[in-house]
Amino acid sequence: MKRDSRLSSVLHALLHMAEQDGPMTSDALAECLSTNPVVVRRTMGFLRTAGIVASDRGHAGGWRITADLAAVTLRQLHDALGEPALFAVGNRHEMPGCLIEQTVNAALDQSFAEAEALLLARFAEITLADLAADFAKRHAARRNPKEP
Repeated sequence: MKRDSRLSSVLHALLHMAEQDGPMTSDALAECLSTNPVVVRRTMGFLRTAGIVASDRGHAGGWRITADLAAVTLRQLHDALGEPALFAVGNRHEMPGCLIEQTVNAALDQSFAEAEALLLARFAEITLADLAADFAKRHAARRNPKEP
């Protein structure tokens, strides 16, 4: 089963954008993400609707972050992307009248719901500013490795 990597891609794109002084084109973002500019435009459109980014047309145009990085959480981004499935595992639904299938699904539904609630709660605690700070720390460490 193919995993939905849009949240990861959006975070990647937003961190690149946060490092720029001006807007980034869909082509530039697509190069950073190793994808097609059409995919970037489609995905960024969700964030524009949520008020997180804006796009400018023309020669100096492109995508820019309009929201405060400290105010945008991973949960908000997940929601803006249409709440994609968090897990690649799921229940069988081939025989809904089967009591065994019902028993298994009930047990798994409870576990999936609890795991999803925990993950979404954690997403609500992590902001883009947190990720930007972690990136800055990692970037500085790479530029200035400690002497042995």
